[in-house]
Amino acid sequence: MDRYLVFGHPVRHSKSPFIHTLFARQTQQELEYGLAEPAVDEFAQALRTFFDQGGKGCNVTVPFKEQAFTLVDRLSPRAKRAGAVNTIKLTDDGVLLGDNTDGAGLVADLKSHGVTLADSRILLLGAGGAARGALAPLLAELPSELVIANRTHTKAQQLAAEFHDLGPVTAQAYEQLAGPFDLVINSTSASLQGELPPLTPALIHTDIAIYDMMYGASDTAFISWAKQHGARQTMDGLGMLVEQAAEAFTVWRGIRPGTKQVLRELKRNLGVI
Repeated sequence: MDRYLVFGHPVRHSKSPFIHTLFARQTQQELEYGLAEPAVDEFAQALRTFFDQGGKGCNVTVPFKEQAFTLVDRLSPRAKRAGAVNTIKLTDDGVLLGDNTDGAGLVADLKSHGVTLADSRILLLGAGGAARGALAPLLAELPSELVIANRTHTKAQQLAAEFHDLGPVTAQAYEQLAGPFDLVINSTSASLQGELPPLTPALIHTDIAIYDMMYGASDTAFISWAKQHGARQTMDGLGMLVEQAAEAFTVWRGIRPGTKQVLRELKRNLGVI
């Protein structure tokens, strides 16, 4: 039976085995999917051992995405742009192909919620790996402007300069931000600590769409804050998790699973519904 893993540290909380088991059942694919939590300095060896022992593919999560970028034999165009790899496939000719499905998953989830990206003004909070993975797919949707804001402004400026050839992307300091924005995406990990990006409430209005890449059984700190200030459409990253997994499954198996039922099952599993 074909074997797949998700590598991370920590990773025991991962819902990827649950998701991919449902995908396999739905598409009648025979595979098994497990967890691997090597020490931070043992990831490269663990990855090699997995594929040497017959592994067919894997997902890679924190903190190994940038390291995986350097360990594969070939990179997809979107992985090159992101500077990080979250999906690896062993091809038929024995090549380790590195891909990044995070941005595609984000865009697919936004569209599933009816969010219009074309001609919209988007604010992206954060300038780390999650933001990097999102930029090219977001810009491919032809927004009127995409503004990056980050606590370290120079990082936002560097990121905007790197992706400027793909569309109208700029960097602004938090204190300089001026609305209106149609969509705000929080790619920072602040919600994991119950913290908030330093965003003024004046940017929140009733017609804005709010997206937090983090998720949980209840609203994240950022979503709660946005609701308190009048945002009516708020979304967390649970749908993105399922959509990027579907994209990875397609890379591995050549068949695209449906996501709606799997997302419902995952919400039940988490106690969200």
